[in-house]
Amino acid sequence: MTQQKIELLAPGGDVDAIKAAILAGANAVYCGLDTFNARNRAANLSFDELVGVIGLAHQYECEVFLTLNIVILEHEIAGIVKLLNQLVNTDVDGIIVQDLGVFNLVKKHFPSLKIHASTQLTTHNEGQILFLSKIGATRANLSRELNLGEIKSLTTVAHENAVLTEVFVHGALCIAFSGQCYSSSVSVGNSGNRGRCSQACRDEYEVTAAGNKFPLNLKDNSAYFDLPELVDAGVDSLKIEGRIKGAQYVHTVVDTWRQQIDAFVKSGKLLDDDSSLYKVFNRDFTNSFLKGNLTKDMFIDNPRDNSFQHANDQNNAISVVQIQEVQQTLSTEKNEIGSLVAEKIKHLSIAKTALSMAFSGKLNTPLVVTVKRDDKVFVVESAMQLIAADQSPVDQAAIEKRFKSFKNSEYNLQDFNFDDFDAGLSLPFKELTNIKNKVAFLLNDSIDIIPPVTLPALKKHPKKEGKPTLSILISNEKDLHLCDVTDADIYFKLPESFKKNCTKFIKLFLQNPRLIPWFPAVLIGKDYLEAVKILEQVKPQRIVTNNTGIAYQANALNIEWIAGPFLNTTNSYALMTLQEDLNCSGAFISNEINRNQIKNIARPENFKLLYSIYHPILMMTSRQCFFQQTVGCNKPSIEDGCMLKCEKATTITNVKGFSFAVDKQKGGYPSIYNDEQFLNFDVVTDFSDLFDEFFIDLTDIGAGSKAQQDKVALIGHFENLLAGIEGAQDQLDQRVTVSTNAQYRQGL
Repeated sequence: MTQQKIELLAPGGDVDAIKAAILAGANAVYCGLDTFNARNRAANLSFDELVGVIGLAHQYECEVFLTLNIVILEHEIAGIVKLLNQLVNTDVDGIIVQDLGVFNLVKKHFPSLKIHASTQLTTHNEGQILFLSKIGATRANLSRELNLGEIKSLTTVAHENAVLTEVFVHGALCIAFSGQCYSSSVSVGNSGNRGRCSQACRDEYEVTAAGNKFPLNLKDNSAYFDLPELVDAGVDSLKIEGRIKGAQYVHTVVDTWRQQIDAFVKSGKLLDDDSSLYKVFNRDFTNSFLKGNLTKDMFIDNPRDNSFQHANDQNNAISVVQIQEVQQTLSTEKNEIGSLVAEKIKHLSIAKTALSMAFSGKLNTPLVVTVKRDDKVFVVESAMQLIAADQSPVDQAAIEKRFKSFKNSEYNLQDFNFDDFDAGLSLPFKELTNIKNKVAFLLNDSIDIIPPVTLPALKKHPKKEGKPTLSILISNEKDLHLCDVTDADIYFKLPESFKKNCTKFIKLFLQNPRLIPWFPAVLIGKDYLEAVKILEQVKPQRIVTNNTGIAYQANALNIEWIAGPFLNTTNSYALMTLQEDLNCSGAFISNEINRNQIKNIARPENFKLLYSIYHPILMMTSRQCFFQQTVGCNKPSIEDGCMLKCEKATTITNVKGFSFAVDKQKGGYPSIYNDEQFLNFDVVTDFSDLFDEFFIDLTDIGAGSKAQQDKVALIGHFENLLAGIEGAQDQLDQRVTVSTNAQYRQGL
């Protein structure tokens, strides 16, 4: 028997799904509005529906969390503030956030709102937990790729810093690290960071050497039998994925999990029947990420519903007749589940509360407002008495104008009654406003209404230097000679995995003080600890980091740090979060946004802005192996040495004819890159007055089988480009023959 509170957190893509989750026993639901959320393919809610859902859920002691889990563009700041002004006066129990700028806005202006860090923030090491705590998160949704030991370690750190943890326990898995997948953005212009993922990982590809047509397609996640280990790890919330699923799916999965949790809490034992989970949409199930056992069995070569195939397998249906019988039986069961759920939820209502107001008053008496809400009645009187009107009487129209705002997302204002209100009377309009505020206070359960916030215009601070400078990224010691051919800043890209107690990179930086450490986006477990050792022992003057855990440690060590391009920075308030909370000195602006989305970003004071103008275009990075399903691999599962030793490369081509390079560097995670290089001359013309530094990636990462470039020549041509020397662009076009700046043109 366990005394630990275990929250079951359910998805709610529409009102019916939320109702189904509530009745099935969810402790909390997460849902999105029709804007600012990362599931735009879900039906989503209107604001009025959200308010109704909150009221309904709270009747059943179920909390409601609102997803605002996309990156925010500069021109959308006013819209997100308008929404936060509304949310802060609702009873919403928390907001789920990806964009670092929203943390800044909430911390300063809406501190009563609880912020949950989205899985899009790629949280996988203890430094990132400390980072999130520092910027105001009360909960962190941990990366889906973590194993139970890693989850337990991070949860311990989180609890020490008043942060709760939640873990996805059921539903679809992304093969890429969440927040670090750009495949949809690159291939079809629909960014996962904006909730428009087109699921390129589910696409059909030309049959690979390993015989697979869907080589990136993972089975669904299910930790149904891992509940004891999750409880032991101290996880606060068990999260079910599925905001694009319907009420039938949500009710079935939540109800099944509710029974498992209740049985375990009561007896300490698990139920052994998970058959209900197979009766609704699934791609078969795996718990391999949780178990840290990354095998070929995690994949399934069919992205569609596997429930009928599972039924065939369970019933050994082989003949046409047997298959028809099994499929008819399952279809009937599915229909029955749908009908049962529809019948259960039909009595639940999110209708607005009926509200009526009666106004009464006579000469030399107070104005009296009688408010009826459901079966409750309360009365508010003016502090001043009504007097005879000389010119502008307080008539019915004047009162209605001021009180009509009560016809809103929460209330259906049915009527105003003026039967006992004499004509020709007057009261200062300021006193009318006071009465209105008293009514609002009482309707809000005697809690003060929080007035709306208006943001002051941000000052655009100038950059310190005139012309932008060039910076260069390398990742191999054989490129150290490039330090001798340029005055540009030289960043050295560290791997994502290190040998334990490895001093190779410590020695490299100490012997080559010109090199500036560049930390990758993903650093898990011992690899994070080894990366921190580099910071502590080298104590570089400056670093670039794509990992917020390293950012936190750099700040603690008083090391100047710059936010890398994979922190997905798209607005001024994100820059302010980085600078104000963690003393960041500069940031790369995301390559996903276009010129119009860049131009209004306001530089904080004494802050550098950087932009990458030449790099391989990363589509996704995964903890799983891309080679098991493509070229094949003899190893049954990924071993500790795979990260350090493997350096395979191949190409996959989808059935539309688009090819992508699959690359694995020593010490790196398997990654997929676009066939084209990113090459952007336009931004140099457009924003040389904005950016302090333009960056080029001269690593061989993502090159696949392409011939290596003459890096010395490339540096010279890019330096000429920034200097405005004629012919530099033509020279680069001739050398980089397959390139694009489509992201800069299309934006988010």
